[in-house]
Amino acid sequence: MKIKKGDNVLVITGKDRGRKGKILEVLGREAKVMVEGMNIKKKHVRPKKAGEKGQIIQLPAPFWIWNVQLICGKCGKATRVGYRIREDKKYRICKKCGAEV
Repeated sequence: MKIKKGDNVLVITGKDRGRKGKILEVLGREAKVMVEGMNIKKKHVRPKKAGEKGQIIQLPAPFWIWNVQLICGKCGKATRVGYRIREDKKYRICKKCGAEV
């Protein structure tokens, strides 16, 4: 996975296109991510106890990982991610400016 939990990303397709957010969770097997404040879905919840009211709660839903692009910390642009191996360690790099992400 080139995108990890805690990364800042730009949504490039869908109803939230152009918005920036932080990755809350990466679902690797499903190739999906959950981004803070994006792709909010409403869920109707039935009352659990007698006398309690039903509710409509809002939950972030996951969407495909290829619908987001990583934002470089140095240049601040949405970029593709590359790798560089140095001293037996693998680092993610920004394809635009070459800085480590």
